[in-house]
Amino acid sequence: MNIPFQITDTMKTRLLKTVLKSIYYSGTHKLMSADWQGAGLIYTMHRVNSQPVPAFAPNRILTITPQYLEDIITQVLDQGLDVVSLDEAYRRLKEGEFDRRFVCFTFDDGYRDNLTCAYPIFKKFNLPFAIYIPSDYPDGDGELWWVALEKVISKCHKISIEIEGKNRTFSCASIAEKWSTFNHMYWHLRGLDEEVLRAYIRKICHQHDIDMAAICRQSIMNWDEIRQLSDDPLVTLGAHNKGHYALAKLGATEARREISEGLSKLQSELGKKIEHYAYPYGDATSAGPRDFELASEFGFKTGVTTRKGVLFKEHVEHLMALPRVSLNGDYQSLKYNSVYLKGIPFALLNRFKRLNVD
Repeated sequence: MNIPFQITDTMKTRLLKTVLKSIYYSGTHKLMSADWQGAGLIYTMHRVNSQPVPAFAPNRILTITPQYLEDIITQVLDQGLDVVSLDEAYRRLKEGEFDRRFVCFTFDDGYRDNLTCAYPIFKKFNLPFAIYIPSDYPDGDGELWWVALEKVISKCHKISIEIEGKNRTFSCASIAEKWSTFNHMYWHLRGLDEEVLRAYIRKICHQHDIDMAAICRQSIMNWDEIRQLSDDPLVTLGAHNKGHYALAKLGATEARREISEGLSKLQSELGKKIEHYAYPYGDATSAGPRDFELASEFGFKTGVTTRKGVLFKEHVEHLMALPRVSLNGDYQSLKYNSVYLKGIPFALLNRFKRLNVD
């Protein structure tokens, strides 16, 4: 039997690292026209901690170490870039002030280590950063389904579940099988409608005694902790929907409600106006032009995606569809960030188009 060749996430990571290293060691990024560096960039992060990484940890890409964060900040400052708040980035884009390049640091979801590990670092440097909060999460009602899936696979030797009318059994006996099962199930679930995805995860968690509410309470800041950050002018808090649902998979009414309820709850708990927004997941399959228009109805100054790229002056016409650059746990090297700051990977990825908003 011929088994089709499949490119795994691990293979993609190795290939991309090879490309980035080749660019760095060849000096190609230094030869790139300054036109492609853009006015600045917005970093995406999720977690910051120094916990040991086990052999099976597919969500490790969401975590960087405190030392790496400090090193990134130092590198950015040494290269002469300004670290600014989202409000200041918005002002510079609107007013066309591009004489100095800038960066914004942003975190998605509101993990507790944003307070315990990341916040002290930004205080040490006296620099601003932002956190986008899904309003269900601080109540302990959030479904961090990607974490739950990892926990199920970690504890099981096999998983049996009916998917789209077919009974499927996945082996999880070895580390390699756990990785294969996670990659298969994660990307399959990401392709489903949100309610269908959540139903599968709830069923799997029930079968294997995984408490998603407990995961949320253990991982995510509560409202008191978020208010502690909100009191510091260095911290910008942004909206991230109610239940972290991908807008593109919802009808217009449901999508508008997801934004509205998340924003209303956030403003009520914090007693302040929330002016910045991040699309959950943020890729092209999760948020598109319709969703950019929906988000604009709420009067946000900016809306950020996870589409990869730097900021250009042209983004002033697309403030609800701003790109970001991921600080990924698998790419914790200043060599890679040197290449990011020159803009070359994103110019190549986007085929030398400045905008990626379709």
